[in-house]
Amino acid sequence: MAPEAARAMPEIPAPYQSDVSVEPVRGPRDLDHFVKLQWQIYQGDPHWVAPLLMERRDFLNPRKNPFYRHGVVELFLARRQGQVVGRIAAVEDRNYNEFHGTNQGAFGLFECIDDPDVAQALLSAAEAWIQARGLSSVMGPLSFSTNYECGLLVDGFDRDPAVMMAYNPRYYRALIEGAGYRKAKDLWAFWVDAQKEPDAKVARVADKIRAKQGIVVRPANLKNFSAEVALLKKVYNAAWEKNWGFVPFTDEEFDHLAKDMKQIVKPELLLIAEVAGEPVAFSMSLPDANQALKHAKGRLFPTGLVKLLYYANKIDQARLITLGIVPGYRRRGLDAILTLETLRAARRLGYRGGEISWTLEDNDLVNRAIESFGGEKTKTYRVYEKALAEGSAR
Repeated sequence: MAPEAARAMPEIPAPYQSDVSVEPVRGPRDLDHFVKLQWQIYQGDPHWVAPLLMERRDFLNPRKNPFYRHGVVELFLARRQGQVVGRIAAVEDRNYNEFHGTNQGAFGLFECIDDPDVAQALLSAAEAWIQARGLSSVMGPLSFSTNYECGLLVDGFDRDPAVMMAYNPRYYRALIEGAGYRKAKDLWAFWVDAQKEPDAKVARVADKIRAKQGIVVRPANLKNFSAEVALLKKVYNAAWEKNWGFVPFTDEEFDHLAKDMKQIVKPELLLIAEVAGEPVAFSMSLPDANQALKHAKGRLFPTGLVKLLYYANKIDQARLITLGIVPGYRRRGLDAILTLETLRAARRLGYRGGEISWTLEDNDLVNRAIESFGGEKTKTYRVYEKALAEGSAR
């Protein structure tokens, strides 16, 4: 899609050429096929939430998505006898490789019929493109980094996806692992019942720590949104810099995402913790817009917008999307304080509960803290990796 990515299609290894053709997306018609393939794959799936078509087109537009300022993306379509049967994105994120000192590409936006040959052809095309850019390994699915939707759902297919979380058919796991991919990391999602009182001892300790250390927790001031976004950006990049898979948001990316979220965020669920007036942590939970989006079926017109507005008033769950603490203030109970305040706010707003997602499988401190508030692990997402032969020089 990006001008830099326009180049000859890498040769796809045999035996996949004869039966399945994979070509890069070129032009509006191909892009339309790429976006709309999901409706074919998920037909009849009761848990799939269709994205808005206009949002998906904007996400894939290099002029509108700031990721393309530091990332290069090539989109591919797989066809069999002229019919579109799969899609994939190959990604090089220069910021990720610079931050981690790696030489890695990624695949994402993977959708495919239940056919190993089609999956292999798609993944081979992405790998060939990644190798041609001089990269030596691939990770995925990432769309396009851990700052966006990432991971393959491998457990927890009995629930709808929460807002900004991935969803896929069960058979994708076999297709990806059959192409030689192995687990890099599992990501967990938890469900917390907001109507259930948290453990009295945990709540008492959190309140005591808050009073003793002079921690002030306040809701975000949406009337001074730009200043709050600048503050949150600083805390975010400091809080997560040591985490697996983390890549800092650029200013443009963070501002772009914040602008989108402002439409649905509630200040009572965007909490900032301060010590002596200095922000040291924040947590952000969003109303689960997927509960309303599901009824729009991907289109705002002619009736989707009306349905979206109607069901937006019936949202009764949220997703705690991020909670971060700057270095120097960790292990002081701030995570418990922010979680407790989020639960209290959710109860006041009438939410029945919400999802906390995602957490790293080996982040024992965070996972135990969630469980202490009654969190039940309900979903597992997997990020895969694969080593490639040495990439060719550019």
